[in-house]
Amino acid sequence: MRDLKVVTVEIHGQQYPIKTSLDATYVQRLAAHVDSRLHKAALAAPSADTVALAILTALNITDEYFRAREQQAADSGTLAERTAALERIVDQALALAD
Repeated sequence: MRDLKVVTVEIHGQQYPIKTSLDATYVQRLAAHVDSRLHKAALAAPSADTVALAILTALNITDEYFRAREQQAADSGTLAERTAALERIVDQALALAD
């Protein structure tokens, strides 16, 4: 297991120490993404408190993740179908060569 270190990130004006084995630059990028999405949520719902903004942000990021995961699954399905079709074509070509 890799050694844990503390990476301090800032989200919505608050500093958070994160204990992680991940690369510090990567953790900073994650925090910057969350901060950006939280800022967008704050613009869309200016009267919402921080907890409500955090929940809206989490829902938006989760929606983005689920859609990407579904797209990846669809792309994998398409690739499998194309691979099967190519396999049938090769099998037919080999049968004709015999």
